[in-house]
Amino acid sequence: MSRSELAAVLSRLPKVDQVLADPVLADSGWRRTVIKRLVGKALTALRDRVRAGDQPQIPDATGLAASVRATLDDWSRPRPRPVVNATGVLLHTNLGRAVLSAAARKAMTDAAGPCDLEVELDSGRRGSRFTALQPLLRTVMQTEDAHVVNNNAAALLLACTVLGPPGGVVLSLGQMVEIGDGFRVTTMAGAGGCKVVGVGSTNRTHPKDYEAALRGEAPGCDGTAASAILWAHRSNFEQTGFVREVELPALAQLARTHQVPLIADLGSGSLGGNLPDTEPTIIEYLEQGADLVLCSGDKLMGGPQSGIIAGRADLVHRCRRHPMARALRPDKTTLAALHATVAAHAREGRRGLPLYEQFGASIDELRARAEAIAETMEWSAATSIVESRATIGGGSLPGDTVPSIALRVPSVRPSRDARRLRTGEPAVVGRIEGDALLLDLRTIDPGQDEALVVALRALVR
Repeated sequence: MSRSELAAVLSRLPKVDQVLADPVLADSGWRRTVIKRLVGKALTALRDRVRAGDQPQIPDATGLAASVRATLDDWSRPRPRPVVNATGVLLHTNLGRAVLSAAARKAMTDAAGPCDLEVELDSGRRGSRFTALQPLLRTVMQTEDAHVVNNNAAALLLACTVLGPPGGVVLSLGQMVEIGDGFRVTTMAGAGGCKVVGVGSTNRTHPKDYEAALRGEAPGCDGTAASAILWAHRSNFEQTGFVREVELPALAQLARTHQVPLIADLGSGSLGGNLPDTEPTIIEYLEQGADLVLCSGDKLMGGPQSGIIAGRADLVHRCRRHPMARALRPDKTTLAALHATVAAHAREGRRGLPLYEQFGASIDELRARAEAIAETMEWSAATSIVESRATIGGGSLPGDTVPSIALRVPSVRPSRDARRLRTGEPAVVGRIEGDALLLDLRTIDPGQDEALVVALRALVR
């Protein structure tokens, strides 16, 4: 394209003032500065495409205004938006992990306004945001003390930053786990300046490996003895074959001998219940000798995103009083939801916690729901209802699955229909298995069955 041709095309772009004056934007209710910035970005993108040799369709002022208004309307929708989780993964990290209980949601709403976050209503004096939650956590977790931060990575960061210097924390190479988005246990443990001393090998670590680090004789110690032992539960993968790991009670004995704290990163936050017995619990780790146990509130605990440091009162106090603790503290709505969640664990049956209710649903219950939906959709039960396997997910219980029932959506192009369901209203997220689009009933709240039917009717239309 010649310079003159380029100039001619660019001259056809609408002026900013013309776009701003269009009624569709003038009556939008958005601030002019916000709209102007969007219009400017849209025009810049068009100019760049033209100069790059593309031949985009040049909109008039009304067309560009409509495009900008569509963006503004999209921004007006509350985010994150709700979805129907039909994936068969109960704790789906990308879908927000644990579904909060009705009590937790109400607690968050109540705390959203003015609340007694840091005031003692009786005396009128300033208090701590953790005052109400700490006694409950201590009792349910059967621990001396507990502190809450905004996620488990923050708990790991804080504990290692406080207890790791000067010699660092010693960690088995077989426990150097990578978690979501490429982050690793070693990265988070060392992010505050704590040195991480890796010992053993990928598949086998022995007591002598830890002892060498605790004497300052292991590679990477630089002659300084490690100041703490870190144990990281392999919550998102398993090792089999020629493997050996020093178990937690043996590490606890080593820690006592060398007078260093033992930090156990459990991650999953299990408090027991009717979930599989293969996952260790916070209480078990404390009973096995861990001085501090770190865990998430939004995994097997079934609560909001949060991290908990539980264990010896003196060590928890040191973590709580470190300046980093203020940067990592949770907000009032998180504390309210966590309080309601832990309170549910203190009651018989853990009633009201969606994770436990979904996991505990019987095959007969799931099949009955599937049959009702298939009948409403006028689908053949023989072809549209299939046996499935659901999983806990969320970096918990790797390899563990539970029988389930799924709807097989009649579809010629499953990938296309899966996308249409995801982008519909309501949004439904299923999974592609082989050549089928499946909607797993175990991860769908029964109260969402009607919404699922609405989405499916829109799909078949």
